[in-house]
Amino acid sequence: MFNILVAEDNPDMRELFCTVLSDSGYRCLPASDGLEALDIMEKEYIDLIVADIMMPNMDGYELTRTLRDSKWETPILMVTAKDQFADMQQGFRAGTDDYMVKPVDVRELVLRVEALLRRAKISSEKKITIGSTVLNYDALTVTIHGKETILPQKEFYLLYKLLSYPNKIFTRQQLMDEIWGMFSETDERTINTHINRLRDRFSDCSDFEIVTIRGLGYKAVKKVE
Repeated sequence: MFNILVAEDNPDMRELFCTVLSDSGYRCLPASDGLEALDIMEKEYIDLIVADIMMPNMDGYELTRTLRDSKWETPILMVTAKDQFADMQQGFRAGTDDYMVKPVDVRELVLRVEALLRRAKISSEKKITIGSTVLNYDALTVTIHGKETILPQKEFYLLYKLLSYPNKIFTRQQLMDEIWGMFSETDERTINTHINRLRDRFSDCSDFEIVTIRGLGYKAVKKVE
């Protein structure tokens, strides 16, 4: 069971978040401010933090900066009534992983928590498993039914990115910026070539496929659940 720390000074909001998360199968630990949150983290292992920004004693920004300065990599979801871009920018620069503006749809809150936990698991293990397919980030390998293939670096990073977020559409520009770098002279033909190579390599794979979204880019789709 995942431990979720909810740092929120409004008792009604804190209780609501904890109730919804508990009903979704998480163990919820409430805190009324950042200092209490840090105290809890000294005693309990926390998988994810949901933190309000405007709290007494230590606000969400300071809590996040304190954790990041101390090399804590726990995923943080900021929830706040502050809806200006500058506020969101300050939150991400402090080190938050995601940001929601009140009033919060609690169903969306649960979905974002699930996504952050999944991303954190992939990041810490540096492996993705889909059916009988395993991607090993450190080794640049794709293993299917025990047969291991070492991919060229760019091909592997491209496949790893797509499979890290199944069904998410990435534009060609997004993929070029992230994998080749924002200042690369790579054009769309390079992306297309790498995608075609990946399709050829894994044409017989029954676990996933790479789908072209006309006029936009690509997404990876799982064939197995």
